[in-house]
Amino acid sequence: MNPDIIKERQNATFNVDKLTNILDGGVERTTRRREIESMVLSDPDFNEEDPNFLSRSERYDQAVRKSAQMILKLREYGIADPEEIYCYKSCVHPDRPEPLDLHLGMFLPTLLNQATPEQMDRFFMPAWNLEIIGTYAQTEMGHGTHLRGLETTATYDPATQEFVLNSPTVSSIKWWPGGLGKTSNHAIVLAQLYTQGNCHGLHAFIVPIRDMSTHEPLPGIVVGDIGPKFGFNEVDNGFLKLENVRIPRENMLMKYAKVEPDGSYLKPPSAKLTYGTMVFVRSMIVVVSARALAKSCTIAIRYSAVRHQSEMRPGEPEPQIIDYQTQQYKLFPLLAMAYAFNFVGQYMNQEYHRITGDINQGDFSELPELHALSAGLKAFTTWETNSAIEVCRMSCGGHGYSRSSALPDIYVEFTPTCTYEGENTVMMLQTARYLVKSYRQAKEGQQLSGIVSYLNEAEHRRVQPQPVAARPTVVDINDLASLVEVYKLRASILVELAAKSIQQELQRRKSQEDAWNNSAIDLVRASDAHCHYVVVKLFTDKLGEVGDTAIHSVLSTMALLYALHGITKNSGDFLQAGLINPPQVLQISGRIKELLSQLRPNAVALVDAFDIHDRKLNSVLGRYDGNVYENMFEWARRSPLNSTEVHESFHKYLKPLRSKL
Repeated sequence: MNPDIIKERQNATFNVDKLTNILDGGVERTTRRREIESMVLSDPDFNEEDPNFLSRSERYDQAVRKSAQMILKLREYGIADPEEIYCYKSCVHPDRPEPLDLHLGMFLPTLLNQATPEQMDRFFMPAWNLEIIGTYAQTEMGHGTHLRGLETTATYDPATQEFVLNSPTVSSIKWWPGGLGKTSNHAIVLAQLYTQGNCHGLHAFIVPIRDMSTHEPLPGIVVGDIGPKFGFNEVDNGFLKLENVRIPRENMLMKYAKVEPDGSYLKPPSAKLTYGTMVFVRSMIVVVSARALAKSCTIAIRYSAVRHQSEMRPGEPEPQIIDYQTQQYKLFPLLAMAYAFNFVGQYMNQEYHRITGDINQGDFSELPELHALSAGLKAFTTWETNSAIEVCRMSCGGHGYSRSSALPDIYVEFTPTCTYEGENTVMMLQTARYLVKSYRQAKEGQQLSGIVSYLNEAEHRRVQPQPVAARPTVVDINDLASLVEVYKLRASILVELAAKSIQQELQRRKSQEDAWNNSAIDLVRASDAHCHYVVVKLFTDKLGEVGDTAIHSVLSTMALLYALHGITKNSGDFLQAGLINPPQVLQISGRIKELLSQLRPNAVALVDAFDIHDRKLNSVLGRYDGNVYENMFEWARRSPLNSTEVHESFHKYLKPLRSKL
């Protein structure tokens, strides 16, 4: 064990295990998670070659081997709870995507949610037993987030009682679904439904794409891998071109919408039924953001504790780089953000389960708010985390650039979250649509409930920017409740400004669409402020649940750092609205420096509390024992380029060159 890291752990002012329990959501959950981790990590069937030293084809092969083993073991151990399956899977493929992700995460759940009992009988057990391996083919080359623009067609032929599926244009070729290239033999295809001459919009169809025994593509199916990407090397993201592919009428998922044998169409009872899955996936992405950020902070902070560099005082030993204020200023606000996002993820999970209960009772009233919140927080947390991972990498200096640090991998596996499951700017605009609608309702005198209830208060305030002196500033920068209030007012003001911008555009005789587009920058800022308020509020609310005084103290310091750092990053908004005054900006900068010093003794303990096993972290720089240099040398020697002392290129090119010069 590195002596620096031992000393850091001795400096902690709180019980690390107790904080781990809070992050996991209870002692039982920590115990169970550790049981599952040791089950996987001690199992020789899951041993692997370091993917960094493998080709793309070898990485795919290794991932499929481990996924197949994983399915067998889940059955053997009787692990069926979705959260436990997810936990098991994230140990088998340490937070890496894998070829069966869409089979487990989209194909099976879509069957559960949208198939009739007869369809469940036909498709579910074969899919559960992996005779059917499925993917979810929605995105096309020409359209992603804008689902109404999808061009794949499914035309009903009453003569044969079949649907005929076609990709009518190049841009309509299905593009990106994971597992589509080489793994799956079925796909749930989203296509525009045509029957009796009318188009009824997007519906889901189960389409066989490969022969069940030979795995060869079926007639009319052109399928394959889309080629190398920024990351996701284990996954065969694929393309699918459909050429007059016929499937039985019973292959349309018909739990809600139906096509009768004669071709007549019965529409679903609620247009909002498909929201549930989207909300669930986006809530999961908030959790994924928290985890990616936790891993990045763990690596950067542990490494900063064992890395010594430069002289602070001439003649004295080189200090740990974590003692430099600039390093603390880079990393500690990100550590606070990782905690904030963890608590937001917990909240989203609870809300999803609570509201799902209501939906099953036929009560859809809270769904629009949850839908808007999940879209906004998905964008907010992924954008923030995406840039934070890169800050962590650069804070590790040159060694952060090595794949041995794991930071390049964390970045390339995480960054697509900003564009998949809804492109972030579009997500922010969806949230803005809900905020503007709520603002208008409040203006008409309706009482809003839920997380947007603060818009009721907008009516009682004049929010035109006033001379700063004319507005008494009452914010107490040491009081979290006061800071939550300030974030709330900022959100309220920016929502109002965006709504007024639309109004002004409409008064200039602009169409609704143009007014919206011409206000889009303001709308995204309003959504961003709304989400920022929610995160600060949820972090503060969480403190009320923490009984342990030592943990309460360190979490309060982090919540304060997160809130104040956010004000300095967006000081223009707060100043312009007269919510703080210029002297307070300076005060806040000073206070942040004090908070950095307060967190310094607990920095390593705070990342230890994430309890990320070395095998899951897979980072030479972030090792629990802090023995970075020995292991970096060891790792480098395993590089395939070192398998021979003299590379063949020397004899092929360099040696002959000598005789030619």
